[in-house]
Amino acid sequence: MLRVSLTGGVACGKSTVAKMFSDLGAEVIDADQIVHQLYNKGEPVYRELVERFGDGILSPDGQINRARLAALAFEGGRVEELNSIVHPAVGRKQKEWLERVAAREPNAVAMVEATLTLEAGGKNRFDKVIVVTCRPEQKISRYAKRAGISEAAARIEVERRSKVQMTDQEKARLADYLIDNSGELEPARAQVDKIYTELKELARLPARGR
Repeated sequence: MLRVSLTGGVACGKSTVAKMFSDLGAEVIDADQIVHQLYNKGEPVYRELVERFGDGILSPDGQINRARLAALAFEGGRVEELNSIVHPAVGRKQKEWLERVAAREPNAVAMVEATLTLEAGGKNRFDKVIVVTCRPEQKISRYAKRAGISEAAARIEVERRSKVQMTDQEKARLADYLIDNSGELEPARAQVDKIYTELKELARLPARGR
């Protein structure tokens, strides 16, 4: 099995690219889905976050309000504290998922879509790293559309989130493959097709041959 990290900056279109790989046959998991599970009431991560950050991060139904938590972490300079709680748990869940995929399909291309893999020191957990990029102004317009907010508000949010991430250039230096997602879908799909063909070949090789 080939373990692949799919990463990139905020609003660069990682989920769109991940769907393209999935359509071709890759096994794909979104780290954000894992975070949602970890934030459920009763989970150890849930309990620690409430203990550290207080009841103010909770919605009336008792679930964690991710927007409130993010605002508190960013505005209070506590992003590293938040990540120190969440990242190890996400890493463990990713490892368990990769093991299940390997047991089910030894020649699979198993891909983890996550924004902060490289920032969290996770490069060594993967055989290959794919970084998705796009033009800065596109990140803002895409984030505005996704969040249903103005471009002015999106610019503030993108800049805030980008400050705790590696730059696209830093990520690119650690990448085995780059996908430029600045244009229409078809050019991105062509890049995905080419990369996936190579990944499938690598997945069939013994680990030492990669």
